[in-house]
Amino acid sequence: MVIRDQMGLSFAPPERRVWTVRGLVAALRAHVEREYADAWVEGEISNFRAHGSGHLYFTLKDGNAQIKAVMFSSKARLLRFRPEDGMQVVLRGKVTIYEDRGDLQIAAEYLEPKGAGGLQVAFEQLKAKLEAEGLFEAARKKAIPPLPGRIGIVTSAQAAALRDILNILQRRHHSANAVIYPAQVQGDLAAGEVAAGIRYFNACQGDDDRSVDVIIVGRGGGSAEDLAAFNDEALARAVAASEIPVISAVGHETDFTICDFVADLRAPTPSAAAELVIRSRVEIENQAEGVGERLVRAMERILLEARNELMLRTQHGAFGRMIDLIRQRQQKLDDLTYRLERGERQALEQMRRRWEMYSAAVRHYDARRVLAGIRGELEVQTAALAGGMRNLMLQYRVRVERMGRALEMLSPLAILERGYALVFDSEGKLVKDAAQVNAGQEIRARVARGEVRAVVKGSAEGNKV
Repeated sequence: MVIRDQMGLSFAPPERRVWTVRGLVAALRAHVEREYADAWVEGEISNFRAHGSGHLYFTLKDGNAQIKAVMFSSKARLLRFRPEDGMQVVLRGKVTIYEDRGDLQIAAEYLEPKGAGGLQVAFEQLKAKLEAEGLFEAARKKAIPPLPGRIGIVTSAQAAALRDILNILQRRHHSANAVIYPAQVQGDLAAGEVAAGIRYFNACQGDDDRSVDVIIVGRGGGSAEDLAAFNDEALARAVAASEIPVISAVGHETDFTICDFVADLRAPTPSAAAELVIRSRVEIENQAEGVGERLVRAMERILLEARNELMLRTQHGAFGRMIDLIRQRQQKLDDLTYRLERGERQALEQMRRRWEMYSAAVRHYDARRVLAGIRGELEVQTAALAGGMRNLMLQYRVRVERMGRALEMLSPLAILERGYALVFDSEGKLVKDAAQVNAGQEIRARVARGEVRAVVKGSAEGNKV
């Protein structure tokens, strides 16, 4: 449509654009996401809700203003702490619109508490939780054996801490054996691998080749992020559930982790753990030498007292009578020993003569003659059996031939050999009556060797042939 103004100029009015609701919301969403693709927002968490799918839903508010937020499970599982209502946080994410309800929201990709770091908040939360459950109580901690025969070590195979532990064990007591379970001690997979090492050693209890008396869980120092794997709840529960005593040797002396609180003993460093887990060889040798010297002195004193007591006893008249009685018993023992030896010699002589008699009887026994008789009897029985089998086979052969001839006489093919034929119509049915076929219909005749095909024609008398 063209409209003219008062001056006679023509112009076209703008076209009216009608949006659908979804189209308008989608356009707004694209515009908002383009303008606010990476936004940092600070506020207070409220209406926090963790869905079973792993997604986190909450509202971020500041004064009277608020905006909804969502953190999907792929990002939420990376959080080191658990968000709670009333917590001040700093959020990084993308501003977007949820089209189904037209709600403005932030899709969070990173979340950290304001002030204290996320790792520290997670540490305090988990520490309070496990302490309330009683996992830090001294009453549940197991004693470390003073001299373990085999020590389990869960750490990185390339770590300097492992070399320090092995060097100290070798220096302090070379007979101690160490079983190493290699595990990552830093990163997302570290906590699971360390917990798997603890469960592995517990599963090996009772196996003489793999069982250990104590477990050392260790790694060298590092930042809070490097040691975060040892603040994992699953790892803490694996340490608490261990039936084998666990020594935690993580970081430096000033570093504390959840694993330290749950373990049966905390060592300031991995090297200190090796010194705590086993007593020095020199200390043990000195202690054993001291015990030996005290034992020798005690035995010498006991022997001296016994010797003096014996000397006093020998001066008594009853002791002389006891000596006579002992000598009589000794003489009787000598007599019995002589009689026993003579009886043994007589028994051996009888056994020797009996053996010679049996040997002579065996030498006169002609085994070859007996075997020849047995072989002849076997040959006769074998020949009789073979003859009987031949007669039986001949009878069966005559019977089979007779039955074969009877079958040939009854066979339809034998009838065809005498010049007869079997006639079939076009449908393959056997023709027994001329009325079954019509003029012009194709038939086939089966003879003794082959088939003959023909077409039915009417006869002069009107009969079919």
